[in-house]
Amino acid sequence: MSTDESHHERELGGQLLASVSRSFYLTLKALPKELREPISLAYLLARTADTIADTGTVPADLRLDCLRRFQDLVENENPAAKEELNHLIARDFTAQQTDEAERRLMERFAEGLAWLRTMRGAALTTIQQVLRPIVRGQMLDIERFPSDGVLRSLQSASELDEYTWLVAGCVGEFWTEMCAIEKPGALDASVPLDDMKRWGASLGKGLQLINILRDIGEDVTDGRCYLPEPEWRAASLTLEDIRNHNATLRPIWAAWLKMCRDHLQAGLQYVQHVADGKLRYATALPLLLGAKTVAKMEAASWDKVVSGVKISRLDVAVILAEAAIACRSPQGVERLFVKLGKA
Repeated sequence: MSTDESHHERELGGQLLASVSRSFYLTLKALPKELREPISLAYLLARTADTIADTGTVPADLRLDCLRRFQDLVENENPAAKEELNHLIARDFTAQQTDEAERRLMERFAEGLAWLRTMRGAALTTIQQVLRPIVRGQMLDIERFPSDGVLRSLQSASELDEYTWLVAGCVGEFWTEMCAIEKPGALDASVPLDDMKRWGASLGKGLQLINILRDIGEDVTDGRCYLPEPEWRAASLTLEDIRNHNATLRPIWAAWLKMCRDHLQAGLQYVQHVADGKLRYATALPLLLGAKTVAKMEAASWDKVVSGVKISRLDVAVILAEAAIACRSPQGVERLFVKLGKA
């Protein structure tokens, strides 16, 4: 690793990344050193794009334009274009951030792109490849939900499935590719890489569905309903019912929560076929936290669901401790996964 790479990882991959990645930073910290830098960088760039997309006080057209410019800079080094976008970010986005961590992320926007330029070969290509669908998903989100105070809904189950793949399922495929590139032998050689990618994509989609279903109250308030319109129309609900958090929506919500469980089950297969112990632990953490979250969501009242269900810091600490032991074997991971899914 070059001096520049070490500098960027130290400056951006430490406190800044921890402040914007929340629980996922636990996974990043646990990764083997060969994978920590490229995956941390990809996550930081994805969070940068996400903050641009989510700054609802900035007009939708400008957010879309900045995301296009950002994607171009990920693909191609262009100092003049980077300086121009850095100016737009500083002028229109930085001061709009109410979260201190996201404000710092915007302030250091150009440094993330500079870190990307230190990557070489397959690692660089793979990072660029995963950011394409992620940014596309963020742009679709703006186009569908432009933050104008009007409540809108996705139009089909396929739109929701597509969105979860674009912003998270593709990450499971990226994770698998990066393991094959940077740490050969870390994955079970008896399993085709395409199977691992498919299971990894399911895990990512399941984790994104958890976020969507957990945030349903906040999203509806912000004008976004990710539950497909044909499903709630079939239950004789209206947009006004959705806005008022009508409890008749719960069976539709619960059906998608079951889909989360199905995706997480595929994620369990993925984790069980990670051969490297340290990597298995890092990969298992989001799966296990997700299993606990789904169980809590299933047990919560509808009022609690609407207000937001989260697992506690104590829950997280206990899962971290239990996972350190359970992840010594594929069977141990499965036992803990089943246990947390019943909590």
